[in-house]
Amino acid sequence: MPEVVVAKPREGKFNKNAARRVRVAGKIPAVLYGPGANPVAIEVDPKQISRILFSETGHNTIFDVEVAGHAAAKAMIVDWQREPIKDMLIHIDLKRIVLDKALRVKVRVKLLGIPIGVKASGGILDQVLREVEIECLPADIPSHIDVDVSNLEMHGVLRVSDLPHSDKIEYLNSEDATVAHVVSIREEAATPAEVDAAAAAAAAATTAEPEVAKKGKPEDAAKTADAAAKKPAAKK
Repeated sequence: MPEVVVAKPREGKFNKNAARRVRVAGKIPAVLYGPGANPVAIEVDPKQISRILFSETGHNTIFDVEVAGHAAAKAMIVDWQREPIKDMLIHIDLKRIVLDKALRVKVRVKLLGIPIGVKASGGILDQVLREVEIECLPADIPSHIDVDVSNLEMHGVLRVSDLPHSDKIEYLNSEDATVAHVVSIREEAATPAEVDAAAAAAAAATTAEPEVAKKGKPEDAAKTADAAAKKPAAKK
């Protein structure tokens, strides 16, 4: 059964002082909005919200919200704020969900296995995309997307096109986007800009060398001929 979040409507002014009073009372201010009804300012139990956020499905969890005086609704957590020092929840945005309408969500990518390039070549597995954006019906939202990287060799690249595909979900990231790759320790230490600059410089040098060689040979030959012409003839 889905979790039921029982919320209390907030009344009066919606300012910092009012929000602080809600937190002092052991709740956190929140807003419930989305299709089918007007936005509602509410207060919810931070422990229950934290339990949802740290569950297997995380912020993609669909649950029931019951607010006194309002119709019950299916909802998801779409945004949350934490106090940076104490790491406490201080505000939550909840969105009403229509079960027969596709929505866009971000889902965690879980890499399974140890790449060959790490075990055999001493490389490092660098995960570039930890989440991908997908579109699907609420009931088809996966808790995470698993992909085996055991066969990834040194300098091998895992792209969005390599992730599990089905007719139930659509990836919104580019199919060519890099999810993970195996790099050498030296490449890992360098920044992406430094790696790109080094690659560009190497390519430019490779292209320029033959051109310089071609121009250099006639010039050197001409200098040699001039020197020979100016040199006095040896006395017999």
